[in-house]
This record gives sequence, C-alpha cells and structure tokens, in this order.
Amino acid sequence: MLWLKEHGIASVAESVLNSEELDKAVAHLLVVARNDGYAQGYVECSHDVANALKVDWDNIKSATHGVNTEAALAAAKTQFNTLQLSVMDLINVALHSEEFMMRLREFFPNREEGEDEDLS
Repeated sequence: MLWLKEHGIASVAESVLNSEELDKAVAHLLVVARNDGYAQGYVECSHDVANALKVDWDNIKSATHGVNTEAALAAAKTQFNTLQLSVMDLINVALHSEEFMMRLREFFPNREEGEDEDLS
C-alpha cells in the first residue's frame, strides 16, 4: 500500500492528464467552443448594429453563417463527458483482479530501479 500512496496514485493522475485521448478531446472542445462564441457574438453584434443604425445587416459574410455551432458545441461536450481513456480501462481491469496491487505495479512501474525493493 506504500507503493500505491507514494507512486501509484501519482502515476494514475499523470497518465490521465498526459493521455493523448484527453489532449485531443480538450483541443476539440476548445476549437468548437471558440467557434460557437464567435458565431453567437457575431449574431449579437450584428443585431445591435442593425438596431442602432436602423439598417438591415447582412451576416452572410460571417465565417459561421449557416453552421449550427450550438449543436457542434453540445456534441463536443457530450463527447468530452463520455470520454473513455485507455489508461482507465487498464486500471479497471487491475482493480477487478484478486492481485490488483501487482497488476497496478505492472502498469505503472517505479521510475528508478531498486526503488521497488525499498517499498516492499
């Protein structure tokens, strides 16, 4: 259990935070959120300009004209909230094993050789 306290928990957290799946999901969510913010801001701004100047404002020139950015953002949020990380699948398998500590130590070996004997 000392290994788990001193290495295991940090290794799990590090593996999750450094996972390629999480990086890709966060990057995708940021791009989609930025696009939705741009689209919503453009619509709001064009509406305000049209009201202030009493003119019709053509928003066809907007990069997001005709794109349902709200739906894209909702889908990206759902994808992020249901993200499956391969490292978590490995941990789940280990935790259902009778020898879960040994399995975890196999997945997350100590960084320095010889450390393993000191913690036994």
